[in-house]
Amino acid sequence: MHDDRTLVEARLRRVLDERVRPAVYPESVPLEVAVWHAPGEPVPVAEGLAADVRPITVGSRWGAPWGTSWFRVTGTVPEAWAGRTVEAILDLGFDENMPGFQCEGLVYHPDGTPVKGLNPRNQWVRIGAPVQGGEEVRLHVEAASNPVIMDHRPFTPTPLGDLETAGSDPQYTLTRMDLAVLDETVWHLVTDLEVLGELMAELPVDSPRRWDILRAVERALDALDLQDVNGTAERARARLADVLAAPAVPSAHRISAVGHAHIDSAWLWPLRETVRKVARTAANMTALLDDEPDFVFAMSQAQQWAWVKEHRPEVWARVKKAVADGRFVPAGGMWVESDTNMPGSEAMARQFVHGKRFFLDEFGVENDEAWLPDTFGFAAGLPQIIKAAGSKYLLTQKISWSRTNSFPHHTFRWEGIDGTRVFTHFPPVDTYNCSMRGAEIAHAVRNFKDKGAARHSLAPTGWGDGGGGTTREMVAKAARLRDLEGSATVTWETPSAFFTKAEAENPEPPVWVGELYLELHRATLTSQAGTKQGNRRSEHLLREAELWAATAAVRTGFPYPYADLDRIWKTVLLHQFHDILPGSSIAWVHREARATYARVADELNAVIDAAQRALAGEGSVPLVFNAAPHPRAGVPAGGARPAEVSGRTTRAERPDGGHVLDNGLLRVGVDARGLVGSVVDLATGRETIAPGRTGNLLQLHQDLPNMWDAWDVDEFYRNTVTDLTDADEVTPGDDGVSVRIVRTFGDSRVTQVLSLPPGEKRLVVETEVDWHETEKFLKLAFPLDLHTDRYASETQFGHFFRPTHTNTSWEAAKFEACNHRFVHLQEPDWGVAVVNDGTYGHDVTRTVRTDGDGGTTTTVRVSLLRAPRFPDPETDQGVHRFRHALVPGASIKDAVREGWRINLPERRLHGAGEMAPLVSVDRDSVVVTAVKLADDGSGDVVVRFHEAHGARADATLTAGFPVAGVDVTDLLERPLADTAPPAVDDGRIAVRLRPFELRTLRLRRA
Repeated sequence: MHDDRTLVEARLRRVLDERVRPAVYPESVPLEVAVWHAPGEPVPVAEGLAADVRPITVGSRWGAPWGTSWFRVTGTVPEAWAGRTVEAILDLGFDENMPGFQCEGLVYHPDGTPVKGLNPRNQWVRIGAPVQGGEEVRLHVEAASNPVIMDHRPFTPTPLGDLETAGSDPQYTLTRMDLAVLDETVWHLVTDLEVLGELMAELPVDSPRRWDILRAVERALDALDLQDVNGTAERARARLADVLAAPAVPSAHRISAVGHAHIDSAWLWPLRETVRKVARTAANMTALLDDEPDFVFAMSQAQQWAWVKEHRPEVWARVKKAVADGRFVPAGGMWVESDTNMPGSEAMARQFVHGKRFFLDEFGVENDEAWLPDTFGFAAGLPQIIKAAGSKYLLTQKISWSRTNSFPHHTFRWEGIDGTRVFTHFPPVDTYNCSMRGAEIAHAVRNFKDKGAARHSLAPTGWGDGGGGTTREMVAKAARLRDLEGSATVTWETPSAFFTKAEAENPEPPVWVGELYLELHRATLTSQAGTKQGNRRSEHLLREAELWAATAAVRTGFPYPYADLDRIWKTVLLHQFHDILPGSSIAWVHREARATYARVADELNAVIDAAQRALAGEGSVPLVFNAAPHPRAGVPAGGARPAEVSGRTTRAERPDGGHVLDNGLLRVGVDARGLVGSVVDLATGRETIAPGRTGNLLQLHQDLPNMWDAWDVDEFYRNTVTDLTDADEVTPGDDGVSVRIVRTFGDSRVTQVLSLPPGEKRLVVETEVDWHETEKFLKLAFPLDLHTDRYASETQFGHFFRPTHTNTSWEAAKFEACNHRFVHLQEPDWGVAVVNDGTYGHDVTRTVRTDGDGGTTTTVRVSLLRAPRFPDPETDQGVHRFRHALVPGASIKDAVREGWRINLPERRLHGAGEMAPLVSVDRDSVVVTAVKLADDGSGDVVVRFHEAHGARADATLTAGFPVAGVDVTDLLERPLADTAPPAVDDGRIAVRLRPFELRTLRLRRA
């Protein structure tokens, strides 16, 4: 037989495009359209429905950036259409290639009842099936004219990312507003041909199945009268019936399709627009559930559910019914799909506390899975947190974006720093916006790395990023792929059903130990420094507010601010979303975030001040309140008393114009350029700075990644570097015992103060940068005289190690990494820590000195600022303040302590006298991360702590109040059924912890 394959395939493409798809709506009549443009922010539905509209015609421009327009469409169904299926086609000016990224609408009936959402791949509204002839049609559309920030020329700087700079030019052209007859037979023919054509293209050319499909398609096209597609569509479908009925082979890969709409809680749109995006998608999905009995839809992020409840009660009622039916599924059990690298220990725990509790309170549903398809890598402390929240699974897709190494598994157990393992799945379909295309399904099969051991995978199915969700076309394709020869089988299932099946068929999958590092988007650890500092400060203020309010409540009857703390926690958790905290959102988002963090700080400081005043009482004793988990200056952790001041610091000028700082523990040499040439640990005589090198070195790199400007830093940035060694001023600081340095470069200015606090073994570096650079990367370097092949980075509830070498591509890819409060490097008998109060990105490199002693120089560089121009063209412009400390002679114990110290400065107040801690622990390695009252209002005291040094620990926790009993609980403060309550002996509780083990105790007050 002659090979006519390409001829038939080309024929299929043209006939589908030019004849069959246009015949889906064979008859149409225009609707009358009128519009009202809301003058400012979105208005309530009742106001939009009642607005005074004016006529507008198809072809007219509409919609200022970020505006809202209320369209009223009216018309009459022609009598001749009686008994047929009729839909309104409402095209606001969509680009079908950008679902979720541009104008969208929510359709209402005149009484305010929501109908469904409109987006570029979902423009229809069912009027009737069958319809009554002469029926009057009246619909209202709340249309958002969101500008396209990332279009066909992505990463181009644009002022459209902020309402304050976006201008008022109309963004869209009203394209089609019609009533139309839907020919369902033709619609099904389109789906038949698409499914078979896409499957055929993925099969080997020498596959008999491919040729069977080709001949069936050819017969169908022959049966189709191109001048009467509607009259012959049924005949064409009949020619395809046999190939569509051929069942899949028994060994076919099995895909669990989960209806999905990944909705970024903020990204290329502000938070207020996400509120509406969620409502549109939820309206769409509840409508689709009514039409499609096999379909199942899952939505994560309790915050988004809460928005629907608060802002769209009519949609909420439909959602609640669908949840009760088991088909609209709460997923993930987190408040938002957060970043997991940068949130602190308690914040990561509270993501699960607030997320799971919302779903439990609203629906009685408890999630087993963490659902994080788009998060930019996963910290090694996360498995323990997932388990402590009562969950046991993790789903993500993002690791498939890694540029250097291909992750070796799709289903595996992920082991965290304490040994906890969670069953984890990466969908091999490699997208969280699967649309059921044949290429996607075939890719999932080919790509699946666990063949032979397993054959189940999951496909999150629906348009996402900006929402939209699953379409009826996707459902129709899935129906044909349920059991189709040559394809994986596709079944709609909940995430829970998938994980249960996947774990049952593969109970002993491979194990991956340590962080799940994304070899991409590394610059998200630095971009938008103000947002990151706001998060760090908020986390520690929340710790203080809970600690002092709980202490005051128990000791003085102070009214514990349950509602305020709950609300503030949810605000902070929202801003840990994986495009807010990472700094990858538009200017509007980060402008609002900075203002939000300032309000949060004001509120929490007011709570702290009120609680501390209640505790201090009246008096003139100078008290220091210590919220850190370690004693300092004689003040116990969680207590207050006068501080014990010891030692003094001196500053002497050197002949070369430099300075020497000395506090009896460290001697620091600062040269005339303001660079640190020497830091001597006086107890050992050990020099910290590598020979011939200088610390406190600011380094400036050119930084224009190949794409994803705010997200990425590409390794070639290291090829060009400018050491900022010229100083305008190197003078004594205002206190006389510190050194002040001023440098200018480009359009920017840096002011630093170097100091040695009396009695403390740390060099404090305070840096103020008035930053006005573009596409630059600023780092602060400390070259250390240390030989080590690994270093420790703090993460949630502990720390983990990364190599300092680049033996393999896996290590080389980690050229920018995350830490929380410290990094620590150590030879067997001596180490150094670098601690910070609000930076996350860093790099550690090592070289062997070719002159002198031939020793190893290990350089720690802290990432301070970047200046990408997309999506916020003014990223980080302005004044920033950073605090770091270099801690020579530091063990891990010292690194942990100093990390807490720099983030929780002491507070001073006059009062009646010292105050003992509400809860104390007798071992430094057991770090208390939270002391609070139980969320249920019972008055019980909840204490969360972990082993922080990486070793086993026996300790005694002592309550400073009468205790009637103790329960070991999960993160949601529920007693663990399989854990015996510990004994209490006069307020003392013995605890034994494994390395990095996390534990929560609930203490019932007597």
